[in-house]
Amino acid sequence: MTAVTRLIVGETECRAQFEAEPTAFRWSFYREGTDVWIRLLQLARGSDHDNTGTEIWSTQQNIDAVARAVIRCFDEVAREYGESAYRGKWGEHFPRTELEALRTAWREHRGDWAAPWTPSNP
Repeated sequence: MTAVTRLIVGETECRAQFEAEPTAFRWSFYREGTDVWIRLLQLARGSDHDNTGTEIWSTQQNIDAVARAVIRCFDEVAREYGESAYRGKWGEHFPRTELEALRTAWREHRGDWAAPWTPSNP
């Protein structure tokens, strides 16, 4: 969620990694305008370089669609499991702060993506 929030507020490249010891799954995000390229790599170890990983999925999406999908996903997890059961299932507190930061950034910036291109608004 933090990576997607960073994209929304203007970063052009960021990553997130999930450890599935010893394997790791690394998400790379690249944004240009309203487009986001997403690449998911599986790595033998979390410290490995991207070049050693196997790409298991990639896509190009609109930043709005990416933000909405992540928000919907975590909203659904909260509804299905509840925030207290989330910790029992995944060993971590539900990322409520990160979810609300993403939701806020999306609401504040989504109008930016609908603005027509002009020389003063490239």
